[in-house]
Amino acid sequence: MDILKKQFASKLLQIKAIKLQPNNPFTWASGWKSPFYCDNRKTLSYPDLRSYVKLELTHAILEHFPQAEAVAGVATGAIAQGALVADALSLPFVYVRSKPKDHGLENLIEGELKPGTKVVVVEDLISTGGSSLKAVEAVRKYGCEVVGMVASYTYGFGVAQEAFENAGVQLVTLTDYEHVVAQALETGYIAEADVELLNEWRKDPAHWKQ
Repeated sequence: MDILKKQFASKLLQIKAIKLQPNNPFTWASGWKSPFYCDNRKTLSYPDLRSYVKLELTHAILEHFPQAEAVAGVATGAIAQGALVADALSLPFVYVRSKPKDHGLENLIEGELKPGTKVVVVEDLISTGGSSLKAVEAVRKYGCEVVGMVASYTYGFGVAQEAFENAGVQLVTLTDYEHVVAQALETGYIAEADVELLNEWRKDPAHWKQ
């Protein structure tokens, strides 16, 4: 197992950012029913963990996307994380709305980007990949080059992997479904039966039945 992914998975479990409710599934924005929920935005409330996430996302960008000239956070979950990372890298920061503002300048991208800028996108979580790749599309339409994306967590769904490949976007994450579930089992947060249920759900989350 990847040491960083295992370590961050453990930290998410410690602050109860991972929730398992097989008998009372969550409903995602996509409409999918899920027994599993990851709220890694809770890391913002813990100074040490907030710094950890900032540093590890920064390291990921320096290692994989050193050519980045600006940082774009995806609203709303990655605005704070993106700003922290941009500050650590001393790079310009913007954030991308899910839809244009309905008043004033009607901006979709808040901040200032110059056409031709090489941009790394920061996201907090990847599920289907839809909202994340809409942000990528917005940056590209702005006349900028998206060099890649970093995120705290991914469920690793096949539909998301395919979408990122089709969009030509390299994704780097601090942890993922496999490491979170493995750590949850190791620490006794979930039982073997829960793992079976979670794996069954992950095979086809769009049609999963409780």
